[in-house]
Amino acid sequence: MRYTLFIAIALVLVSSCKTKTKNLNALAIPSDIYYTCSMDPQVREYKPGKCPICKMELTPVKKTNGEKDDEVELSDQQIQLGNIHSDTIHNGTIGDKLVLTATLNFDQMKASSVSARIEGRIEKLYFKELGDYVKKGAPLFDIYSEELNNAKQEYLLALDRKKSFETETVIDFSRLIQSAKNKLLLWGMTESQVQELARNKNAPTRTTYYSAASGYITNLDVKEGDYVMVGNVIIKLVDLSSLWAEAQVYTSQMAEIDRNSIATVQLPDFDGKEIKGRIEFVNPEINPDTRINLIRVTIPNFNNLLKPGMSAYVLLKSQLRKTLTLPANAVIRDGKGATVWIQTANKTFKSIMVQTGLESDDRIEIVSGLHAGDVVVISGAYLLQSEYIFKKGVNPMAGHDMSNM
Repeated sequence: MRYTLFIAIALVLVSSCKTKTKNLNALAIPSDIYYTCSMDPQVREYKPGKCPICKMELTPVKKTNGEKDDEVELSDQQIQLGNIHSDTIHNGTIGDKLVLTATLNFDQMKASSVSARIEGRIEKLYFKELGDYVKKGAPLFDIYSEELNNAKQEYLLALDRKKSFETETVIDFSRLIQSAKNKLLLWGMTESQVQELARNKNAPTRTTYYSAASGYITNLDVKEGDYVMVGNVIIKLVDLSSLWAEAQVYTSQMAEIDRNSIATVQLPDFDGKEIKGRIEFVNPEINPDTRINLIRVTIPNFNNLLKPGMSAYVLLKSQLRKTLTLPANAVIRDGKGATVWIQTANKTFKSIMVQTGLESDDRIEIVSGLHAGDVVVISGAYLLQSEYIFKKGVNPMAGHDMSNM
């Protein structure tokens, strides 16, 4: 009897274990299913639940057969609507010129600032608008300064005492007069103003300051009635007879630049007008965030027709050579580097890090990252980028090793 009871209990336990195993297998999640949120597609979970961001119920999604985490697969309709086209890359030639995007800026070598030489109150401004043109020698402002007025009186007193006591004293009034005059000149008065002061024997309470250079007003930091201290900048002027064309250069393009070569600055706002110039400056420091350098070309500004802020292109001569090239629109560039999309299978694409080189017209050189025979997306690369980010929730460049590029 006892043996029969033991057999019955064993059979019950075995049956219970089989039932639990069956139930667990029924609850197991298929390996080709993951859960995501329609509002936040970057969320990917492998069990049901709620989105940790918006708290919505996660939606089951079946993985596409053959699609890897670093790839994206599109439907025929997506490829057609996105105008996505690919082509096999081959060795070709790159043009004999390097085209750089540039912006016209002030020539800082022809900029000047007018600062206060002495403390005082600005009684009058003769120019009050940014962009006003100031000729050399034109009055800029009138200032009232107690210290300057006292120095004028000292100068007049020295002149008067020399005239009255020169023959009756051993004091060298000429040195006193010269010392008082030097103080006035140091504080910004001109030679003609000092001579007029000596001639009229009258010291006006206001002193007019004149411009020592010609140019356009680019900064006006004071208004009438303001009190200024020594060194305060009152007006900034810049001569626009020449401008700087500042162009951006990728680090991979630096080897192509000859500082002694003639640069051509092309102006799209003037029907592609071209002006010759020379490279005056190459920034010795590379921006670590953008990996972009800057070169500067000085060009003449005839009749002041060109304005700072205008866009331009800097064209530099380079040697014609055979290399791998792509349409410029096929390369996606940002501060981290450059990438292209290659086709790995039918309707499946992958992002590849590349190093670019010379750029000419609408073609760009691929120095490394691709090989002849690779199938590269030449149209719709930015749409592929957006689709990848939407599906995967991350930037495809995040997984690339950029240390060797």
